[in-house]
Amino acid sequence: MKEKKLTTAAGIPVSDNQTSLTAGERGPTLLQDHYLLEKLAHFNRERIAERVVHAKAAGAHGSFTVTHDITHYSKAKIFSGVGKKTDVFGRFSTVAGEKGSADTVRDVRGFALKFYTEEGNWDMVGNNTPVFFIRDAIKFPDFIHTQKRDPQTNLRNETAWWDFWSNVPEALHQVTILFSDRGIPRGIPYMNGYGSHTYSFLNAKDERFWVKFHFKTRQGIQTMMQEEADRIVGKDADYHTRQLFETIEKGEYPQWTFYIQVMPEKEAESYRWNPFDLTKVWPHSDYPLIEVGVLEMNRNPENYFAEVEQAAFSPANVVPGISFSPDKMLQARIFAYADAHRYRLGANFERLPINCPHSGVHNTYQRDGMMRFDGNAGAAVNYEPNSFGGPKADPAYKEPPLKISGDADRYEQKRGVDDDYIQPGNLYRLMPKDEQKRLIKNIAGSLKKAPVEIQNKMIAHFNKADESYGTGIAKECGL
Repeated sequence: MKEKKLTTAAGIPVSDNQTSLTAGERGPTLLQDHYLLEKLAHFNRERIAERVVHAKAAGAHGSFTVTHDITHYSKAKIFSGVGKKTDVFGRFSTVAGEKGSADTVRDVRGFALKFYTEEGNWDMVGNNTPVFFIRDAIKFPDFIHTQKRDPQTNLRNETAWWDFWSNVPEALHQVTILFSDRGIPRGIPYMNGYGSHTYSFLNAKDERFWVKFHFKTRQGIQTMMQEEADRIVGKDADYHTRQLFETIEKGEYPQWTFYIQVMPEKEAESYRWNPFDLTKVWPHSDYPLIEVGVLEMNRNPENYFAEVEQAAFSPANVVPGISFSPDKMLQARIFAYADAHRYRLGANFERLPINCPHSGVHNTYQRDGMMRFDGNAGAAVNYEPNSFGGPKADPAYKEPPLKISGDADRYEQKRGVDDDYIQPGNLYRLMPKDEQKRLIKNIAGSLKKAPVEIQNKMIAHFNKADESYGTGIAKECGL
């Protein structure tokens, strides 16, 4: 069969559909990667009204209270003193299903928090897992297509899942977590949340630290076995949504302890893992958890549509003292999330009450657009520079430069041949024997629905992580 050449929508041949264009091997993604932007922008517009991913969710209001001083790492005012309290809104979602889909399916869960700080909104847009299936956003639309409904049958297609994963070994770490006991939480209060990406902190001296965010449940991790989850789907498809709402109504407020891992800027250059690879964790033995504070969800929304459905989170929303990293997935999400909201909610989505900063500051030159429901800045000047007292940028908020080296090219992020297999193997070996057996059974139950050649490709990956992992799945699949 003659191979078809991949092109852009304008018919321009695509040279690489697997790696983004970056400034140096570990540098940030370049805006000139027009094909990456085309993929993400088109992907954000593939559904009308409903979120493409994270469509089904529950939400709640709450607060974050600082319990430990980390001002030597970050100058963000949210952390400025022990006891300081900040209002928060949280949205907790499944990923693959539609708005009316079931809660107790095996899926990654979104864990998105909007902190209404005095310096503006900080959006911590993460998941309940510390890693993800891919490390380059150019693969994201393709990956999500495998998780959504088949274009012919309109059914979920497990062959597509395993075909993609068998061709993308970096997914093995997340696949292991997804099919483990933690793949189906017993409820939103009983799962952890993670920033997943590497971010950065800047302190008052403008020293940069690389950081990871962890929200550990104070209720304890609780999960469901596959059989129980399947039974609940038929009885109460909104199980997690109902549970969170009723728990808060009863005054039993779920809490999470917020921790960070901190890596000095220079250590990233020599660390054994690429610290900006979203498929990897930083072992706690290398970078221990540092406690920061307590997150509590303690008030239910008054109106689901106004507060949960219209909530718009974006990793681009960071405050002074918190910033980005060269993580390729994070770099693309900075663009993609806000772009999706402009499409779904309109250009003025940040002015909706649930998204509006509690500081009340909206000194921008943005005007007009659909659903401009305020005074549209009245007669105030709408351009800069101007001579009429319009808002001006403040150089005091400038970040220190980030050193970048290397040629602009498309780079794979692996550091070694076996990089994608070591951490999944370590995770498998950490599991008790009974959990290993359930993991193998869960994977085989899905994998054996795929063609045998895909099963064999996937088992080869599991074998590289741990031989007993791969042989166990092969046996369960009858291979």
